[in-house]
Amino acid sequence: MSPDALILSAGTVQAVPFFDRLAPARDAGFAGISMFAADMEALAARGVDAGEVRTRVADAGLFIHEVEIVGNWLPGVPTKPNPGWLDALLQRTTGAHVIAIAEAVGARGITVAELRGVDCPRDRATEAFALLCDRAADAGLHVALEFVPTGCIPDLAAAWPIVEAAGRANGGLLVDSWHVFRGTPDLGLLASLPAWAIKSIQIGDAPAAPEADLDHAMVHDRLLPGEGALDLAGFMAALRRTGTAAPLGVEVFSDALAAQPIAAVAARCAAAARRMIGERIDG
Repeated sequence: MSPDALILSAGTVQAVPFFDRLAPARDAGFAGISMFAADMEALAARGVDAGEVRTRVADAGLFIHEVEIVGNWLPGVPTKPNPGWLDALLQRTTGAHVIAIAEAVGARGITVAELRGVDCPRDRATEAFALLCDRAADAGLHVALEFVPTGCIPDLAAAWPIVEAAGRANGGLLVDSWHVFRGTPDLGLLASLPAWAIKSIQIGDAPAAPEADLDHAMVHDRLLPGEGALDLAGFMAALRRTGTAAPLGVEVFSDALAAQPIAAVAARCAAAARRMIGERIDG
């Protein structure tokens, strides 16, 4: 992890038009960004093609780390009701769809998560993840599996065996601090991972006590790193023990941040990330 390899995650600035994120991200010192598949869909609806996206991102001195997020990849049906908009979004974010976008815009990888409530046996989830990795490898992409506490792959203990058993060189984990601590945190397990297992890191903060509605808090009420009560020092120390070289993204879904100018948001996010990287604890 390096302060020179910071990623401004799409979720932090999702209300801002995609091209309007680029200069503020660059000026704040971010090396790269992520984008949602929906960002490219919105641009395409305006007649903007992937080639222009690649050019504009490169001209800003940035790269696209990942396109987020494959949500429709596991066999089975949801075990929980989902809002209509979410169900429609996840239905169309198949592996093929997200891989095609990522390859076209020149991203380095894609992310995948279980968000629909599909309770899939581990062996079948492993097969599905391996297949997704194989398809992504053909496009030169890595695949980062993100565990989400409100889904059926809720924590590191559930996600890591899938990645490990799949055994794909381009397959690994996306480790998000909010999801770690709002799930079942196990910093010992995190610290024991091999460096290759972590493809991407996202950091954000939260109050000590879990929110009553995690689904809502996850996309509205996150805090900047250092502004909450999560053990981010312990989280960062565990990551250092792995030896990972994965870039660090700042992902803070926040209605409060969304009301601020993008330049100020990018600057605050970069400063918070650098503080986290610079703070070390013994052990």
